[in-house]
Amino acid sequence: MKITVLTENTSINENIGCEHGLCLYIETENKKILFDMGETDIFYENAKVLGIDLSKVDLAVLSHAHCDHTGGLGKFLEVNNKAFVYANQNAKGDQYGHEGVYIGIDAELKSNGRIIYTNDTFEIEKGLTLYSCNEKKREYEFGSFGLCERIGEEILPDRFLHEQYLLIKEKDKKVLISGCSHKGILNIASWFDVDFIVGGFHFMHVEPGEILKGYAKHLGEKKTKFLTCHCTGIEQFEFMKKYAENIRYIRAGERLEI
Repeated sequence: MKITVLTENTSINENIGCEHGLCLYIETENKKILFDMGETDIFYENAKVLGIDLSKVDLAVLSHAHCDHTGGLGKFLEVNNKAFVYANQNAKGDQYGHEGVYIGIDAELKSNGRIIYTNDTFEIEKGLTLYSCNEKKREYEFGSFGLCERIGEEILPDRFLHEQYLLIKEKDKKVLISGCSHKGILNIASWFDVDFIVGGFHFMHVEPGEILKGYAKHLGEKKTKFLTCHCTGIEQFEFMKKYAENIRYIRAGERLEI
């Protein structure tokens, strides 16, 4: 399995653009997958630099409804005329950031016929399954990070029911792809017994200190290898890696083989 980071908060060199967003291009034995689409069209520009033809992507997944992962959706639908895009059914709702700013999927795209809205467990095909884990107990609570959702007429702290994870099983490997792990990376790592978890930890607002040290040690005890990025935070990663040898940071432009 090959993973190319098409956009992330940092990049490997000046020829590769970066932004506060995430987009991964995944090649399995049988499928070309786009996981998230960043905040802008940078993922598309980087794909051209890296020689990746997005018109040949077979399917796409949106990890959750926030605009730093869905902002490039319109561009993807423009350059690729065949791939279905899988989003959790709760992504149809309205999500808000700090100070009430709307950060959900572009309202004009929510009803696009190529978006397939999924439930708690959705098998795309053998070896590719989406899970929202909305019914699972969250042993560790991390709060809403100031993010909100509309429930009826009220704007309330986001429960992240629109977030889902892609489990890829190929040969003897199990790889879980996550976007921001809003439901808690410690919870997710306990829900899935996998070889790799790829995605952000959403620790960028956690001060390096005893709490983060505890999180790192917890992850460090896992057999899982973590390829993290985006909302984890560079400072937080640099701190965590002292306590967890199984965590590595990945940047836009990197090509990984796992």
